[in-house]
Amino acid sequence: MKVNIITLGCSKNIADSEHVAGHLRKAGVEVYFDREKSDCDVVVVNTCGFIGDAKEESVNVIVEQAEIKRRGRRHRRLVVVGCLVERYREELARELPEVDAWYGVHQWGELVRGLEAEYHDKLETERLQSTPRHYAYLKISEGCNRCCSYCAIPLIRGKHISRPMEEIMDEAKKMVADGAKELIVIAQDTTYYGMDLYGERKLGELLKRLATESGAQWIRLHYTYPAAFPDNAIEAIAKHENICKYIDIPLQHINSKILASMRRGTDKEETLELLKHMRERIPNVAIRTTLIVGYPGEGDKEFEELKDFVRKQRFARLGVFAYSAEEGTAANELGDPIDEDEKQRRVDEIMELQEQISLEKNEARIGTIVSVLIDRTEGEYYIGRTEQDSPEVDDEVLVASNKKLKVGEFYNVKITKAYEHDLYGIC
Repeated sequence: MKVNIITLGCSKNIADSEHVAGHLRKAGVEVYFDREKSDCDVVVVNTCGFIGDAKEESVNVIVEQAEIKRRGRRHRRLVVVGCLVERYREELARELPEVDAWYGVHQWGELVRGLEAEYHDKLETERLQSTPRHYAYLKISEGCNRCCSYCAIPLIRGKHISRPMEEIMDEAKKMVADGAKELIVIAQDTTYYGMDLYGERKLGELLKRLATESGAQWIRLHYTYPAAFPDNAIEAIAKHENICKYIDIPLQHINSKILASMRRGTDKEETLELLKHMRERIPNVAIRTTLIVGYPGEGDKEFEELKDFVRKQRFARLGVFAYSAEEGTAANELGDPIDEDEKQRRVDEIMELQEQISLEKNEARIGTIVSVLIDRTEGEYYIGRTEQDSPEVDDEVLVASNKKLKVGEFYNVKITKAYEHDLYGIC
């Protein structure tokens, strides 16, 4: 049997798909990821249901695969799994009878057994990587205990459940042994790690152990939360050379009134103090954040305050989302008073401001020599990343070289040109 797994959404979904693929491979199934050829017996679509655009993309892919099945072009079974199913299973099943089976976010075992393969509960570290061999996502927990007003993730994924530290370490060592140079630590909320298992936040201890025991050359931290940010995590990043001086911390806004309505558990002053502390303890740290514009109650004054915040903080990396009202969330009760054109205008204004900041930061690196991890080749260039860049979401370095470089290896590169989202260099 040949199975094609199509993964949509975030890196947490990638980790889930790889976990399922590992179990299928163990059972002798031939597994592919995002295979373009329609030559597989089964197609599994792992969906995203986070915001409107992601839901629309998931539905479009399901419809596309249903049409391929209807035409009789190879695959006999179409299986859909993940966040969208967890929220809209009944509606989807009515509209798409071509789908043979639907599974929610906690039904991985049922999915594997439904494909007539054996699911081993003890094989929690079994993975088949879909990413390039030299980097891997390390998921440390499931679910979320936060109650952010706009977010449906707790409704979809449930309460926070930390994985035992020894299990995480076993998986990390296995991935490094299989060729991973970079481990990217992910969860719905990495900063909450350990509270349910150990009664305290253990992210700092986990990072220390990954740095000293896993063998990874880069360890990168994603999906942190600003409220009650564990200081031991900041200390671990500052102390260990192989932990990237990079923190992904979605702040969403800076206006205290908006933050209170969002139920973020922090305010403007606390946010500014945290950012100041991070920068003092970790010199040259690259802080990546995301913001939401168009949230109910965000008037011109609040938006200008947000722009001023971006202008002064000069984040290394920044993304912006237009507010999406989600059924079942607290913010949905506030309505959606800001029209979509205005939301998009605000997105564009913030991104235009950030692009100028990014250009200035990148131009300041011209003439410097940086360590670059090569991800792939493209035309005449080798494409790689610096310590400040995570795959798929951040800047890239286009490297020209007279010698043959290896994908998955580190090289010292001299930066020669810079643009808003790319650096050019020679090696």
